[in-house]
Amino acid sequence: MILTVTPNPSLDRTYEVPRLDRGEVLRATGDRMDPGGKGVNVSRAVAAAGHRTLAVLPLGGPAGDVVAGLLETEGISVAPVPVAGHTRSNISVAEPDGTLTKINAAGPELAPAEAASLIDTVRAHAAGADWIACCGSLPRGLAPAWYAELVARAHRAGGRIALDASGPPLVAALREHPDVVKPNAEELAQATGRPLTTVGDALRAASDVRDMGARAVLASLGADGQLLLDDSGAYFGSAAVAAVRSNVGAGDASLAGFLAAGGTGPDALAAAVAHGAAAVRLPGSVMPAPADLDPAAVTVTTDVPLDRVLKEPAT
Repeated sequence: MILTVTPNPSLDRTYEVPRLDRGEVLRATGDRMDPGGKGVNVSRAVAAAGHRTLAVLPLGGPAGDVVAGLLETEGISVAPVPVAGHTRSNISVAEPDGTLTKINAAGPELAPAEAASLIDTVRAHAAGADWIACCGSLPRGLAPAWYAELVARAHRAGGRIALDASGPPLVAALREHPDVVKPNAEELAQATGRPLTTVGDALRAASDVRDMGARAVLASLGADGQLLLDDSGAYFGSAAVAAVRSNVGAGDASLAGFLAAGGTGPDALAAAVAHGAAAVRLPGSVMPAPADLDPAAVTVTTDVPLDRVLKEPAT
């Protein structure tokens, strides 16, 4: 069972348009509404793969009620933490070439008692979890060290932590040695303070993040593939994708695949790549089911292409 923690969940509305023309009235060719937030997406992908998951998240207002209902419709157990503020609503506009324009709201500010209740709820349900995945931005009211406190408490209770965060919350949590962190190229660059232009740069940055405290690093490099760096060595995984429909939640699907496959080693990396490649072929933030995966298209190797220039360099 994989328990997910999403401190700043959302209700996500995605519109597909022929072209985004600023200042014009646009007619959507498709639209969908999904529960959102990185941890929420991990739970959705885990459930789609047929595994048990529990989503812990603060919810408030009408949007919070809709998020809870959508999750339950997908067969996901929810442990809501009631908050006075309203769960945020986000909007994404997707174009046929894969270009995605996102408008993310800030979300509610959590009171100290609500922040404490969120940690207490995680602790109350952590005993039965194989992994605890802590994912996404922190809402107003939570200090940058909030994730670090959660990692420390989970480790004292014998739990394994996967962390997908960025900026100061990531750096602060590294001191508590999360079992695996899942940064993208931009987050690697931010954490290490230097730009990434090649896969080799990303590998060196991942090594630096391990030196900062992470026990393993699963790095998403977008269309260039994924890196896994742990005690057994470095691995590079990739899969060709003919057409990208939406990249919303692709990294979250990758993390779900990685954890559902055991959360360690090249086989788990292969599962992560397969889930990420499947997710970008689906609309909105739809999470892939087993039928959407193409494991045969995935390549995992210890021969990391160090000199390959990243399609999307990070600074």
